[in-house]
This record gives sequence, C-alpha cells and structure tokens, in this order.
Amino acid sequence: MARQNATSPAPKWLNPSEMKAWRRYIVASRRLLEALDADLQGHDLSMSDYEILAQLSDAPERRLRMSELAEIAMLSRSRLSHRMKVMEKAGWVKRESCPADKRGYFAVMTPKGWKAIVAAAPDHVESVRHRFIDYLTKADQVALAKIFEKVGTALREGVNENKK
Repeated sequence: MARQNATSPAPKWLNPSEMKAWRRYIVASRRLLEALDADLQGHDLSMSDYEILAQLSDAPERRLRMSELAEIAMLSRSRLSHRMKVMEKAGWVKRESCPADKRGYFAVMTPKGWKAIVAAAPDHVESVRHRFIDYLTKADQVALAKIFEKVGTALREGVNENKK
C-alpha cells in the first residue's frame, strides 16, 4: 500500500455500511476457514493440503506443473514447495522433473494421496455444507458467486479502479 504524502489525495474512507460489510466478511471468512481446517484434522490434512490434493485429483493424470498448481491453489511458490515437502513425507504426492523444461517440476498425486482425498472429501463437503451452504438461500448463492466473480476477476487482472 502506498504511503500518504502531501500530494496524495485523501483516502476514500469506508462509510458505516461498507465498514460493516467488510468487517463481517473478514471475521466470517477467517472463522469459516479455521473451522474447515479443524474439521480436516481427523484426516491429518490442512486446508492447503486438501486444496492441493483436490486440484491434483481433477488434473489430467493427477499431475500439474508446480507453477500452475501454485497459481490455482493460490499459494506462493515457496509456500507450495514447503507444503509439497510435508505432503511428500506423508506419501500423498511426489515431484517429477519436467522433460521439456529441465528447471520445471510436476506435482503428482500418489495412490496414497488419492486415498487421502477420497477419504476426506465426504467429511469436507459435509463441513462446507453445514458451516456455509446451509445458511444461504439459492438467491444468496447466486449473489455471492456473482460478487466474488467480480472481485476475483478484478484481482486477477490487477484492476485498481473504483467500479460499481
């Protein structure tokens, strides 16, 4: 974030309605992620582990370039590398060198990783339903999807303009 100086315009402070929406979002999203993470502990998985395994389970041959996986799972490359070390030790994934790019690697789900995601998925889906979906009407679901599509697109594209 840029620091204010004498020539910077004054910030456009949040009004009470905007502040309420923002703070409620922050608190609820943090609590939701903590709860979902706690619900996976019985499977010895973190939310990051689950997300990595879920992405790999959907990929062709259950493998993705490490750079692509980092982007999809919204992890820095160093954070993904750390998680991969932990997950390799657990036997859920392995790294394979990329023949086309000597510096690149694939993340590959192992049969043990497949078993882990298959075992955890029903409990995770139930947790998502119980802790999130069950509180939303169909209209809420549509509105949230639309809202976060707009926000996600703007963030991916680096849009910094105020749009309504």
